[in-house]
Order: sequence, then structure tokens, then C-alpha cells
Amino acid sequence: MSRHEHGRVRCAAAALPVGPGRAPRRLPASLFTALLAAALLAIAPLGGCATLPVVDTSGLAAAGPGGETQALRREGERAAGERFYAGNSVQLLANGEPTYAAMTEAILGARHRIDIESYEFDPDPKWRLVDLLVQKRREGVVVNILYDAWGSSNVPAALFDRLRAAGANVLEYNPLRPSARVALDLNRRDHRKLFVVDARVVITGGVNISPVYFNHSNPAQTDPELMAWRDTDVRIEGPVAARFEALFMEEWHGQNGPPIPPPPPTPGALYGGAMVAAVDGAPVRDHPQIYEALLVAIAMAQHSVHLTTGFFVPTPQLVHALERAARRGVDVAVVLPAHSTSSFAIEAGRAYYEDLMEAGVRIYERQGAVLHAKTAVIDGLWSTVGSSNLDWRSVVFNNELSAIILDSGFAQRLEAMFEYDVAHSTRVDPASWARRPLFEKLQEWQARAVEVLL
Repeated sequence: MSRHEHGRVRCAAAALPVGPGRAPRRLPASLFTALLAAALLAIAPLGGCATLPVVDTSGLAAAGPGGETQALRREGERAAGERFYAGNSVQLLANGEPTYAAMTEAILGARHRIDIESYEFDPDPKWRLVDLLVQKRREGVVVNILYDAWGSSNVPAALFDRLRAAGANVLEYNPLRPSARVALDLNRRDHRKLFVVDARVVITGGVNISPVYFNHSNPAQTDPELMAWRDTDVRIEGPVAARFEALFMEEWHGQNGPPIPPPPPTPGALYGGAMVAAVDGAPVRDHPQIYEALLVAIAMAQHSVHLTTGFFVPTPQLVHALERAARRGVDVAVVLPAHSTSSFAIEAGRAYYEDLMEAGVRIYERQGAVLHAKTAVIDGLWSTVGSSNLDWRSVVFNNELSAIILDSGFAQRLEAMFEYDVAHSTRVDPASWARRPLFEKLQEWQARAVEVLL
């Protein structure tokens, strides 16, 4: 039986994506709201209904001792509609530079094909990514690049022209101008971060191809574009690479891209002991699988639910899922950003703090860096690393991608990373939070009024 139902619908005019990396900063909330309303009115003809699914978690319960892995696998496959592939190795990557180093190593070893899908494609000159890709084209390696038009709107056209001149296939996702290739859709964006080499090595998570990951820590720095960025990716090698490759191909064809050759076959060898599912969160197909899989895993949690996210504007069902888990004795904790490119999104999320803490949820705000990671680890067994935030936009608008991993060793490493972030965070105190100034509460509720657009 499917656990996906359409029980709740929120309708709104389409809006320019004001979430990850693109919301105006340093604007008073009232002025921001006025500008946002004007944008909505200007593009209302492109609008539609934002359909929020209701995920049926009734009847789900934690499995008994020894059976939790299989129960999480069975219910996860049912919720996401994706199978788990056994035999994969998984490596946790903290922040941008280690992720880029892993990508560079894979590119240098590429023999047949390199596929890149990224919301932002703006490599820092310190990382000679374009040079590497051009060199691989000279060696006869196929290079395919899919980038989001909004996320990469500030990238010089000359960068893409150089790649095309070298023979790379470069495709813009949902252009911001009328196109004969796809219908104009300003609101639905490709927020994925996916890198696949030779249908064997996969790197995915929250890390964009962006200069911000070369920023250094500076306690005096308050500009999010200049602060250090805290993010998480995962390197996967093994049979599940075939599914990630297939999802890339589906998106390329969905955008009516130029013909590209089929990927090489994924090697049949086993590289490790992790079970991994490649989970597509593409609301345009009316099936936000990442969201559904997370809600099911939370409903089954016995001991702990530890979440980290760069944008926290939760849906009502996610709020209720976290509250119910905390009330039944599960240790529920979330690490959220104290600094962001969208202060409005922070304010909208803070409107939920009081109710969550009253239920027993621990809330931390990450200090000293812009938190951009999107991870979860449940019961020290079920983990996810991906591009999907805990917000409406990731559920109803954005094209997202996550790796769900069933492996206790990897979960322990992700737990250690979670505790590292907790140690660099400030815990929100319920008593102090209840006494915050009235104007802060008004800003929070004002932001919450347009939360579906953030």
C-alpha cells in the first residue's frame, strides 16, 4: 500500500526562489514582505498550487531487537519507491574543499564519462575544475553538465562557452527566459548536487560548486557570503551508482537536452558493506520521496533522531512527527543555522521553536559558519546525506536528491559530525526564548505567513 496521499493543499502564485543563497539580505522584514508581494503579483500568471502530501505513518512502529535494519529497509523502500542496493562503500566528506579533492581525484581517474548536476556551477579559480574537464575532453572522456539557471545566474557565459568549445555537453535547467526547449517555469529549480564518474563513483550532498567553500573562519565576519561554510557530502562507490546515473539521465531528458550517449555499465563488483538508496525528490512528478522516507524513519525511531539542515521552514506534518517522537521518549535534536543568506527563512523557522521545545525537542543554532549541510541520522543506523532542506521549497518545488544509507559504521561517523556541530552551536534555552522581545516574535510570524515560498 502506498503511504503517499494528497490530503493537504496549499495554493500560491509562483515566486522567484528566495531560499538557498538567493534571498535579499539586510532588509527589514516589512520591506522584504512588500518586495516579495510585488514579485508575486508580477509573475502570478506563472503560478499554481503547491501540493503538500500527507504521508501515512499510522501503524508504523519500531522493530524489535535485531530486526530494525530490515524494518527500516522495508518501510523505506515502500515510502520512497526506491530499492536499497547492497555492496557499496561510503565515505563522509566534511565541507567543500575535501569534497572538491574527492571530485578531482575521480576526474583524474575518469576513463569514459563525467556527469555533473549542480544548482550552482561557479568554480573558484583555486580549484581548476574547468581546466580538468577540458583536459578530460581532450582525452576522449564524455563530459555532461546540468546547471540551474537561477542558482548559476551570475556565472559568466564565457565559462560555459569554453566547456562547449571543448566538446562538453552543457544544459541549463529551466531557463529564466522563454525557451523553445522547455516551458517557462521560474519557480521550480534544480537544487541537486550530483557528480558521477564512469557510472561507478558518486559524490552527492549539499555542496555546491561555489567559491564560498574557500572562505576561511573569521569570528569577526558577519557577511554570509564571506563567512566559512559548513556542509556535508558523501562519496559512494558501488552498485547504487547505476541508479544515480539513471536519475541524471532522467533529468537530462526531462529538460529536452541534446542527445548524449548512454552511460557505461556500472561494474558489478562489491566495494563495501553499505546498503544505499538513491532517492529522488522531484515534486514536479508529485512524489517528494525524500520527505516521505524521512517521515517514515522518524515514525519508526526508537532511540534518536538527529537532524542538521541549512534551511528550516518545516511543514506541519514534520513538526508533528518530531513532537510525537520526542514525547514518546526518543532523543530528538536539530542543528539549525544562526547565519544564513536568507535571514527571512531563519525567522520563519524560529516561529516553530517554542512548540518543538515544549514537546522536548532540543534545538541548537550553529555558530561561526554558514550551516548548509542537510543530513539526518536515526537510531545510529539510518542516515541520509543530500540536497533537501527541511523546508516547504524542498518538498513542493525543488528538484532534490539524497543518498539514504543503512550502515551502522557510517551512521556512527555521521553522529560524530553531528556532535561536532552541536559543540560549535548554542542551545536555545526554552525559558530565555519565551522572553524574547515582541518585535522578534512579530518578524517570525510575518515570515511564517509566506513560508511556503521560502
